[in-house]
Amino acid sequence: MSVLDDVLATWEPVIGMETHVELGTASKMFCGCSTVFGAPPNTHVCPVCLGLPGSLPVANEAAIRYTVMIGLALNCSIAPWCRFARKNYFYPDMPKNYQISQYDEPLCVDGWIEIDGERIGIERVHLEEDTGKSLHVGGATGRIHGADYSLVDYNRAGIPLVEIVTRPDIHSAEAARAYVTELRDILRTLGASDVKMEEGSLRCDVNVSLRPRGSSVLGTRAEVKNVNSLRSVERAVRHEVGRQAARLEAGERIVQETRHFHENTGTTTEGRSKEEAQDYRYFPEPDLVPIAPDPAWVASLRDGLPELPSVRRSRLVGSLGLASSDVDAMTRAGVLDLVIETVALGASAAEARNWWLGDLQARANAASVDAGDLGVTPAHVARVCALVAAGDLSATMAKAVFDGVISTGSDPDAVIAERGLKQVSEEGALGAAVDDAIAANPDIAAKVRDGKVAAAGALVGAVMKAMRGQANAATVNRLVLERLGVADG
Repeated sequence: MSVLDDVLATWEPVIGMETHVELGTASKMFCGCSTVFGAPPNTHVCPVCLGLPGSLPVANEAAIRYTVMIGLALNCSIAPWCRFARKNYFYPDMPKNYQISQYDEPLCVDGWIEIDGERIGIERVHLEEDTGKSLHVGGATGRIHGADYSLVDYNRAGIPLVEIVTRPDIHSAEAARAYVTELRDILRTLGASDVKMEEGSLRCDVNVSLRPRGSSVLGTRAEVKNVNSLRSVERAVRHEVGRQAARLEAGERIVQETRHFHENTGTTTEGRSKEEAQDYRYFPEPDLVPIAPDPAWVASLRDGLPELPSVRRSRLVGSLGLASSDVDAMTRAGVLDLVIETVALGASAAEARNWWLGDLQARANAASVDAGDLGVTPAHVARVCALVAAGDLSATMAKAVFDGVISTGSDPDAVIAERGLKQVSEEGALGAAVDDAIAANPDIAAKVRDGKVAAAGALVGAVMKAMRGQANAATVNRLVLERLGVADG
């Protein structure tokens, strides 16, 4: 039993998620500036998103449409009437010194999402504008404390941002990751966002607290800010569970605060205290009219929703011939689409599943990346599967091929040619090696002739060694038994 298992025997994690999603609109929330990622700093700005005096915002209809679609996909009620509010606070990345958001009148409320048979409540889905981005230069941490100076890029300021807030219905690190995985797949399916966590299109704040097993009283929570990968969501929760349990068991109290997650160490450090509620002085945005979605329009959006991931998975269980647990596991690992593409290119579902969820996923975990970012494509996997099925590669050789694909960027055939990985199945070449192995091991050969067929494994191993692992093991085994006059099986 691990240390975390000991902790979980005593303490129950209670987790809520706040997920911020940049919507995939061409222009910003309240102006016509471009939302394209990666432009030179402060080139996608105008008087509206910079908050210059006299400028007036106009709401982006596409952003409202995407938000309603997200709410419908998450089984929310769509508000018949809502409005924007000003959230007032000072920070350099807020050019207006307030953020246009939604406060007590969000667009979507009271939804749910089902993860592994457990229902997670969605408290609200509301629409707001993103902030700019501060870059702190100098110092050891890359944060404002200790930095030599700071720069601000306002290109991101004003991009449409949806915040999706769950109820505290998540109770494990694995479930937290599964929730974000499912949410990401829903958003991608809707076309509402590119959900590129590495570019900040999807960012998670993870609220974690502990309570004694069997208790219904919520503990004091810590909020881990801006976690930016699926793996990091799970790691952040695991660390917080261990950290909080250690404090509680030492008789110390948990401080309600924000915390920063560090990718390199998998740990969190304290940010700012949240023990006293900050007064953002919300008030209705006077420059924007309220939103009153037409029920007929909402109904048309509901009717036009694409097939959602949960429905698609149920369909794929039948079409792929895999167990539902396999499809769920592939979804959690983020490789389901990769498996489907691999199958479409000719591989069997079982082979595609084994590679993407097995060896390739293990490599991705070791490299702290998603499997799709290894440099291996569905076409590569399908080609390797075809070569294995044809007897041209062994499973061990196939792994070596993927080593080469990942390290060089070459395709499988180029790696095979360069490294001489072709499996030998031609019986003439193998027969000579089998005869040599039998002659060199007469005692083992005698045991096989006497009926101890399992002893043939030693002769097969000798042939494989002589052929530097490039012999077809099944063919070798058959030839050994034939040479020794023993029936296979």
